[in-house]
Amino acid sequence: MRIGRLRTADGVVHARRTETGWAPVEDPYEALAQGREPADLGGEAAGELLPPCEPLVVVGIAQNGPEHHSPVQAWLKSPRTVVASGAEVTLRRDAGTPYAEGEIAVVIGRDTEGLTAANAHEYVLGVTAVNDLSSHDRAQFDPRNFESKAGDGYTPLGPWIDTDADLDDVALTLEVDGETIAETGSRELPSTIRDCLAYVATWARLGPGDVIMTGAPKTLHPIQAGAVVAVHVAGMTLVTPTR
Repeated sequence: MRIGRLRTADGVVHARRTETGWAPVEDPYEALAQGREPADLGGEAAGELLPPCEPLVVVGIAQNGPEHHSPVQAWLKSPRTVVASGAEVTLRRDAGTPYAEGEIAVVIGRDTEGLTAANAHEYVLGVTAVNDLSSHDRAQFDPRNFESKAGDGYTPLGPWIDTDADLDDVALTLEVDGETIAETGSRELPSTIRDCLAYVATWARLGPGDVIMTGAPKTLHPIQAGAVVAVHVAGMTLVTPTR
């Protein structure tokens, strides 16, 4: 199921993507807690497409690309930087060259107490696409990734959550201005998505709607203001125009 969030005339609703539009569904997190898919509420939904979840915590996974051989580490990014697919982002001019980082994002479905690598899928609502925009030059002065990741709108997320994606095999492609930069996926992550989730859960309890960005295997790329970045994950496309 492809689950999104829309702002409609009646408020914000969860909805599943159909061939012709959106169909409202019940709270997908409550449904997951009961071990089932969210039920249709009837009718159609129309309105502004929002980020597919509202995370209280956004976790980044560092050192999880083919060029890294050290253990992964986690860091935190402000959830206030999350914006929807299609939202235009103003790149910082005061922090060096901006970079796009196409990544697979995991949306947590329930409290992660008890999560292990083996059972990680039981705690996940699904996967989505994320563009972990960064001022990469700041990393040499900012090992905690605060300055380099803190730009307004620097976490484009969406457009929806794929609840059927296989955590062990998720495709990932990064395009900039229509040019394919990298075609890769979860199989090129030195630490698997399951291992990343288990690592984070060992140190911090997450809950429904929280997001873990799993790393950028070959998808770190410099961009300039005006670039349009597309991140393809599991059949969905996250588009970020910049200025």
